[in-house]
Amino acid sequence: MTIHKLKSTFSSSLFTHSILWCLVIIIALLPNYENNKFGNIYFYTQWALGIMLFYGNYYYLVPKLLLQKETVLYLLITAVLMYLLIIVNIHYLTPEFDKEIPRELMEAARNRMANNPGFRRKPPIFFKLIPSLFYVFILAASTVIRTLAEFHINQQNKILAESNRNATELNYLRKQTNPHFLFNALNSIYSLAYKKSDLVPDAIVTLSEMMRYMLYETDNRTVFLEKEINYLKNYIELQKLRLNNIENIFINVHGETREKYIEPLLLISFVENAFKYGTDYKGVAYVKIKIVIENDHLDFFIENKKLDYSKDPDNSGIGMNNIQSRLNLLYPNTHELIISETETHYTANLKLKLDTVKKPNT
Repeated sequence: MTIHKLKSTFSSSLFTHSILWCLVIIIALLPNYENNKFGNIYFYTQWALGIMLFYGNYYYLVPKLLLQKETVLYLLITAVLMYLLIIVNIHYLTPEFDKEIPRELMEAARNRMANNPGFRRKPPIFFKLIPSLFYVFILAASTVIRTLAEFHINQQNKILAESNRNATELNYLRKQTNPHFLFNALNSIYSLAYKKSDLVPDAIVTLSEMMRYMLYETDNRTVFLEKEINYLKNYIELQKLRLNNIENIFINVHGETREKYIEPLLLISFVENAFKYGTDYKGVAYVKIKIVIENDHLDFFIENKKLDYSKDPDNSGIGMNNIQSRLNLLYPNTHELIISETETHYTANLKLKLDTVKKPNT
């Protein structure tokens, strides 16, 4: 924040506080409006001391002592301050009764006291202490306001820290997805090139379209659902180029995909795993994908056969761990993932609430 902004913020805050204190003092004067009394030097001096107590407690005592667990020292200092203010209030800020009471009433009071020796000339000290409760209220209000303000600031800082942590983790997970996809795609193209297939140019064109999507779209927080589904279809077409039998590969999409948004590269891990574990050494695969969009809800279903495939212990499950982590971060309360496995089939069913408004990047 620049010096100019700091000065502007300070000036704005000072102006706001001044207006608030003026309103409070005016409200305190309202009971005397009908008597045309607008306070005296004692009244304004008492308020000046109260305002000084408020800010001294707000800016120093509470943050430096109370919130730092120095409770005993805080109570000791405030007790001393309250004692001094009460002494000042009793001896200097309480006006003499004789000066404010009309002479006729004073004479009547003196005559009554003369006839009744037990009648007190001066009110008990308790009545002089009552105005001092004003400082107790000021101190309590200052403590409560500063404590609540610190709590609010701490909560905001926690939310910001959690948001930054989630953004960092999501960025890492996305970067982990891209190399994983590229590795699989290049393997497919290598397989075609090794066979000297005429389909290599088509595979490269399809890969370039996918890379263009990954480079220019996936930096956004959300992308069009239609584009994400096209990305999945391109990946499937790329896989088909290297397979010997594609009769059992299906993808069906039902529902309106326009004006719907989804987190980028969210579904690709399911598809990658399906082809990885659903393709045998002969190049025969069984992968069935069904996507249903109803209003703003997505129902994604994928199934593959479990073929004789030896898993790589170092890489197995990376994609599924990735997708589960991202779902927990991006759709914490708006998704349901059901994974089932039998001796012959593996299925995953993801249901989530789609965004209908594009999320801005942060």
